[in-house]
Amino acid sequence: MSARKKLTINDLFAKVAAGQPITWLTCYDYPTAYLQEQAGVDMILVGDSLGMTMLGYDSTLPVTMDDMVRHTAAVRRGAPTAWVIGDMPYMSYQPSVETAIRSAGRLMAETGCDSVKLEGGAEMADRIAGIVSAGIPVMGHLGLTPQSASALGGFRLQGKGAAQAKKIVDDAKALEEAGAYCILLELVPDRVCQLITERAQHCIIMSLGSGPHAHGQLLIYHDAFGLYPRFKPRMAKVFADAGQVIRQGLDQYVAEVTAKTFPAPENYFGMPDAQYDELIRLLAE
Repeated sequence: MSARKKLTINDLFAKVAAGQPITWLTCYDYPTAYLQEQAGVDMILVGDSLGMTMLGYDSTLPVTMDDMVRHTAAVRRGAPTAWVIGDMPYMSYQPSVETAIRSAGRLMAETGCDSVKLEGGAEMADRIAGIVSAGIPVMGHLGLTPQSASALGGFRLQGKGAAQAKKIVDDAKALEEAGAYCILLELVPDRVCQLITERAQHCIIMSLGSGPHAHGQLLIYHDAFGLYPRFKPRMAKVFADAGQVIRQGLDQYVAEVTAKTFPAPENYFGMPDAQYDELIRLLAE
């Protein structure tokens, strides 16, 4: 990829105005961020999904702000021009507007990310308004919101019925009016996503398993490249099975070390005979 300028919020809205879909992936570490940067990915989400994909938890709830700061800063270093969003972890914004502003400020200041993301509908509009008033761009998250998955009945489609779908549509408008520049719709029916996208006036709508009618698409990196062993979500397409390639390489590594075929001479360093002889002499003194 040729060198590109740092993406700004104006660049993202310009893509929407031009009808160009926005590309978005999750990322949690420096080397992966570097690869996504080279591929020209527009946006990178350092999601609290790292609790599951990187730390092995069963949910996102144990993830701390310290976790998010460490991983988001690493991603920022690997992807200097992408638009990087730091996820606000569980209970870093729910207690109060002041808590939300302080948490968002810390995430921005200590990581260099471009924006923060939080989950929830109209009940979180005052948090979004408060963070925006502090000069921090905020992304909303509706539909399947993993931090409240227990209350939603698990990791399943949201808004399948008309009443619940209307609530999601109303929540999207409330978040936009509160100042959210973008809203992620996760596991929402495609026609509900289309309605929200068509009604959005000053807000970018992104889809995660919610169909093709949003302004762009998000996938969990580990799902898209076969790197999460527990399950493969229906919404994910495996673009390259990196997990299988890595497993094959690991099998070969174990076999070669066991058979003493690795390391070969090209994999280690020798010492001149004269210097070795001198070493033996010195040791004998």
